[in-house]
Amino acid sequence: MGSVANGIITETDVVVIGAGFSGLYMVHSLRKFGFNVRAFEKAPDVGGTWYWNRYPGARCDSESLTYCYTFDEQLFQDWVWSERYPAGPEVLKYLRHVADRFDLRQHFQFETAVQSATYDEVARRWTITASTGEVVSTQFFISAVGNLSVPATPAVKGIESFQGQWLHTGRWPLQPIDFTGKRVAVIGTGSSGVQVTQEIAKTAAHLTVFQRTPTFTIPLRNMPLDPDYQRLWKSNARELIKKTRYSDGGLPFFASSTPLKGQDPEVVEQGLEAAWGVGGFKFLFGTFCDVGSDHESNAIVADFARRKIASIVKDAEKLRVLTPTGYPLGAKRIPLDTGYFQVYNQDNVHIVDLKENPIKEMTSGGLIAGETEHAFDLVIFATGFDAITGPLMQMDITGRGGQKLKDTWADGPYGYLGVGVPGFPNLLTLGGPGGVGVISNVPPTAEQAVEFAAECVAYLRDHNIDEIEATTEAADLWCEHVHAEAFKTMYPYAPSSWHDGSNLGKKARPFPAYTPGFSKFRRICDNIAAEGYTSFKLHHKGEAGSKANYKAHDPEWYTKVVQAPSSAELASWLEKSPMWT
Repeated sequence: MGSVANGIITETDVVVIGAGFSGLYMVHSLRKFGFNVRAFEKAPDVGGTWYWNRYPGARCDSESLTYCYTFDEQLFQDWVWSERYPAGPEVLKYLRHVADRFDLRQHFQFETAVQSATYDEVARRWTITASTGEVVSTQFFISAVGNLSVPATPAVKGIESFQGQWLHTGRWPLQPIDFTGKRVAVIGTGSSGVQVTQEIAKTAAHLTVFQRTPTFTIPLRNMPLDPDYQRLWKSNARELIKKTRYSDGGLPFFASSTPLKGQDPEVVEQGLEAAWGVGGFKFLFGTFCDVGSDHESNAIVADFARRKIASIVKDAEKLRVLTPTGYPLGAKRIPLDTGYFQVYNQDNVHIVDLKENPIKEMTSGGLIAGETEHAFDLVIFATGFDAITGPLMQMDITGRGGQKLKDTWADGPYGYLGVGVPGFPNLLTLGGPGGVGVISNVPPTAEQAVEFAAECVAYLRDHNIDEIEATTEAADLWCEHVHAEAFKTMYPYAPSSWHDGSNLGKKARPFPAYTPGFSKFRRICDNIAAEGYTSFKLHHKGEAGSKANYKAHDPEWYTKVVQAPSSAELASWLEKSPMWT
């Protein structure tokens, strides 16, 4: 393993950070291309987010048969999922299986964080310093740290004085916690808050949920997966994989092409009711095509969802606090729930509006919200993550001319295609700013980012190119396009969201994710690769650095309509899928 011994720094071709979906596949892909690769992971084992998110109720909101790798058909065929939506332990078991199947652990150094990375402009190499003191020199530095891996814990006054236990859902302990007879606080009502609330309410003596923004939810409708259905799915594996890789959301389902506008109200109500019964993202993507782009259509669907909440919550005051208003459905990530609103009908469950009663401080016995002191044995922060840029900003990363990455991102995410940052040559960020990772199904979008990066570094090696860098011109053009496209959706209209950092009180900044769809994004990247990465600045060995081979794409390039491959037979089969009907 790489270390400093007798003043010698270990050298390798590529350093990868992270052992989640992206990191595992990145190491596997680089190895297939013949690269020497070192990988570091903070956790004691593989799993990424799924290693840390062990809280009760943790569950994936993509269906299990789509929440998996597609790069190896035999892996796809062999793995058997137990439920429609896999629980956290099952996803972790799957990732461990992948690591063992492809013998990937040998390349990872666990319980090791990267503390600093500095680019040498003369040698055109990165010097990586790990938390163990090890130093590694590498040509390429690839971040697979994930977008949701740094927990955001509010700086609450007096937290050190609390005599009970406090936890963050993103760093849950290995040992299970018994909530029986305990007074518990859950702070936050995003996906983690919704999931953990549903579980704690079953046994806690008293549960108080502290909510900043009321949330829309959609029924999960989870169920065991029928073996015959799984066999049917796998018999169509090749078509499904093709469809997944060129679909709008990284899901092999066909989104509706019918607009809500102009429809008879009775038809709209019937369609929404049917989709609500199916549950999951069918309600968003399989009903009407303009829910995510037209505010009037969105308002109708949002009102439908509010009526569903009103039909469940019996207490008028709780209903007032829990009802989401003032922002569009889908602007914030929508949790999938199993009886979330029903728990508020229990006498032992209460809800506190943090806008009306902000948390002032924690005390030895609980916390003060508004003018009321609440007593707790356990306080759980389900307050989300410092998303997208947070993981890399924890490291001291220095690029060209002493430029710090934390300074480059001080005003928000900035990059090209989610993979390159101007001023940081040979640093590739999988799913970084401008990518699709945070709004598309994780495994296929991770695969796309990995394949783009792996094929890129192999191309550079084979063409005697020792440096690649996103240019300011390309990044500016891309960021402008991404931001403009975002305002054709509901995302920018969220009152607070980890998508743009407003959950942490950060000032408004460019929207960080490509919203026109995974399929279009993949096609753009495919074409950039086919052109020899000429939209980046490339440095051939022996040549002085220049922009001579830089070629910026015309802005219209990014708005070309691309169609995903499909077959009428597969389309017909998917429309009849029991997951959708």
